[in-house]
Order: sequence, then C-alpha cells, then structure tokens
Amino acid sequence: MSEQETVEVDPEVDEVAVVDAEVVETVEIDEEADEVETDDADETELGAPSLGAALEALLLLADEPMTVLELASAVRRPADDVAAVLAGLAEQYVADGRGFELREIAGGWRFYTAGSCSDLVQRYVHDGQQARLTQAALETLAVIAYRQPITRSRVSAVRGVNVDGVVRTLVARGLVAESGSDGESGAHLYVTTSHFLERMGISTLAELPPLAEHLPDLADLEDLLDSAATGE
Repeated sequence: MSEQETVEVDPEVDEVAVVDAEVVETVEIDEEADEVETDDADETELGAPSLGAALEALLLLADEPMTVLELASAVRRPADDVAAVLAGLAEQYVADGRGFELREIAGGWRFYTAGSCSDLVQRYVHDGQQARLTQAALETLAVIAYRQPITRSRVSAVRGVNVDGVVRTLVARGLVAESGSDGESGAHLYVTTSHFLERMGISTLAELPPLAEHLPDLADLEDLLDSAATGE
C-alpha cells in the first residue's frame, strides 16, 4: 500500500512543480512587460527618444544659452540628471571631432561652432558679405536710405511685407545701423552707415538719386496705417 501511495503522490507533486514553474515563468514575463510599458511611458512623457535627444532639440531652438534649471523644467527631469547628460554630450562632441561644440557659458548651455572650423566659418561669412543683395534687401535698403531714421514697422508698411530678417541682414553687412529709438513707440530707428556711402560711391545722402518722391510721405503713411486699422 505504501508503494501505491507513493506512486499516486509523486505525479501530484510533479504536477504542482510544473504548475509552479508556469506561474514563475508567467510572473517573469509580466515583469518584463511592465518594464517595457514603463520605458514607453517615459518616452511618451519626455516627447523624445532619449533625454540627450530632448536636450539637443531644445538647445537647437534656443536663441540664448539655457540654464540647467530651464532645461530640466522643459524635459521634466531632475536637474542633476540633465547636468550629467549635458556634460556627457559636450565630451562626446569633442571626442567625435564634430563641427560644433556644446559649451557652458555664463551659467547656460549653447551650441557653438568648433574652434577647429574657424577658418571655414570666417571665409563663409566674408564671402556672404560680398554676395549680391537680394531684391528684397535692395528695396528695404532704399526705403531706409530715403526715409531715415525709420522704424522696421514703417519700412514693413511701405513694402507691405515683414522686413525683420532683411533688416538683420543689412545690419550684419554693415549697411544699416540702429540710431536711437522712436519717441512714441520706443521702437529702434535705423539709418544707413558710412559703409553704405562707400558702397554707393557717394559722400553724403544728398547725392542719392531723386527717388524719394516715389515713396509715401511719413504723414501719408500714418494715414494709411490708421485707415488699415479702422478698415475705412
């Protein structure tokens, strides 16, 4: 009887063992699934494939250096983690010999061209300044030359398009410069420079060709702006 009982019990023990093994395997699979779901949730919350990618994207958009706290707030991660990733990226770019560097300047982080590429950058900038002006730039320069000092908004009104980017180009090339601010709006006033006179081959603005009559008078321009605002 004892042998029969042993034979009957052993299969039950084996079945229990098999069941236990299946339970353990199921638990392990579930834990792996939980880990995958957690990673996906982190990526969704971050909005980028990784923390490094998120920081790169933000820094490429920034016009000024961004502090660690600003970046940490944007990516919703601890500041220590952000600082560590930034330092790692900076070292990686240098080690890879990239054409750009990530530097911490004045308490903030920003992308800069690598020092090893300075000759190329200088040549590119110099060649760009020697390039011919576009039609839009020539028209904007003409308005400033004949109506100076003048604000960007008034230049835009004369041309009928936004001229912010064109004015920045003219300033970068040394043809136009800021000269005080408008008493009413506080906006920057722009005038032509001595370099403009040199490029034009004239000594004073009085030597400009008589084209001013083709541009609206500032008083008339104000009337046009008021009419546009009121719809009359």
